[in-house]
Amino acid sequence: MTRISDLDAFALGQAFRRKQLSPVEATSDALDRAEAAQSTINAFVTLDRKRTLDWARAAEARWMKGEQKSRFDGVTVTVKDNMAVEGWPSRKGSKVASATPMTFDAPVTARCKDAGLVVLGTTTMPEFGWIGLSSSPLTGHTRNPWNKDRTAGGSSSGGAAAAALGIGRFHLGSDGLGSIRIPSAFCGVAGIKPSFGRVPAYPLSVMGELAHLGPIAREVREVAALLSILSGPDARDPMAWNTPAPDFTVGLEDGVKGLRIAYSPRLGFVKKVDPAVDKAIADAARVFEDLGATVDQVDPPIDDPAPLAWDIWNAGAALALSAFSPAEQAEMDPGLVDCARIGARMPATALIDALLYQRAKVVIAMAKFHETYDLLITPTMPTGAIPIGADLPPAGFAGQAEWGPLWTDWSPFTPPFNVTQQPAASVPCGRDGDGLPIGLHIVGAKRADALVLKAMSAFETARPFARV
Repeated sequence: MTRISDLDAFALGQAFRRKQLSPVEATSDALDRAEAAQSTINAFVTLDRKRTLDWARAAEARWMKGEQKSRFDGVTVTVKDNMAVEGWPSRKGSKVASATPMTFDAPVTARCKDAGLVVLGTTTMPEFGWIGLSSSPLTGHTRNPWNKDRTAGGSSSGGAAAAALGIGRFHLGSDGLGSIRIPSAFCGVAGIKPSFGRVPAYPLSVMGELAHLGPIAREVREVAALLSILSGPDARDPMAWNTPAPDFTVGLEDGVKGLRIAYSPRLGFVKKVDPAVDKAIADAARVFEDLGATVDQVDPPIDDPAPLAWDIWNAGAALALSAFSPAEQAEMDPGLVDCARIGARMPATALIDALLYQRAKVVIAMAKFHETYDLLITPTMPTGAIPIGADLPPAGFAGQAEWGPLWTDWSPFTPPFNVTQQPAASVPCGRDGDGLPIGLHIVGAKRADALVLKAMSAFETARPFARV
């Protein structure tokens, strides 16, 4: 017998239209599952059964009248806790952030409501999204559904964990240095950081042009559908595109035949990768060849831009924490506070140089690279999910004596494409020696979001994703 949680967003919409299932039944099931998983996985910050069921009842009434807002009216969506949901607080993973309910919806939340989506709850994240892991002073540990002793990744931690468990169908994430792609890889789900400006943001992130908003889901076509809902102009975001949103599900199954794909297992500068990850990415490259693409092993012409990204990120952290007193900062994650202290010492001229001129060099280099190659594939992460509570893989993890002093030393593949603002996605492509998911990183030229989604879909069709 098919469980409600096994129905994807498209099947749910069809069931609502045929009156085989109601949004209230589907939402009640999702709430039950979310509440049951809280004691073990801990993916949610806010669960408000009454209000969520009120939204579901409104969706049910629209379907009964034939006045549904979209084909996904009544499907559930989760919202990362750094995005505004009117009437709920936005704590950003912090004990000292305001607990006052928000008085407005963020553009992404409003778009979801305009499509009739039912907000299931807000999801966990590390404090102010500062690290690619899944612990915060506010909520503690969010655990990986594949292995509860491992991190779910971050900073869109709870959304990816919920997606892996089939708790809700659509999940809103944000990505400043990998925060959609890291948890997607660790939890074995699909997620995309779209081109910067494709999805509007408000309030604007203190991380400025590094910060992207985008979807996470169990299936690629759900990722594509949610990106279509989220995309488009919003007057509150001066950097959002002023073009209407396309339907990214159209042509999603076109495949990759004839495309030129660059396969770069190390990006030219990564030193340490789990051999199981190496093998999985090499196998993925062969899958694309079998699907008709031309695949060359070649590195893009860039040096590691992580130090540049960190300069911008630390300055943003300094701005974010400037609103908090020393006593409040003492209650915050020490790693985040250290980032802010470093950022506060950064000269304004150095920050402007990083934002404008140093970043432009990487952007131009990648733009020229994509004149030859349609797509770039790499590992998303050099390992599977690391032990819960650790900032770095422990000594000896995945065969390496040590992994370096910073978490970005262990997450080198994702930050470059925040710097360049290109679309970059993760899809599951295998398992490591502990049976945990490995992520394949698919990167496109700026504004080639539809092409990245087509490649994600082609790979999913050839290698269906494993489930928890």
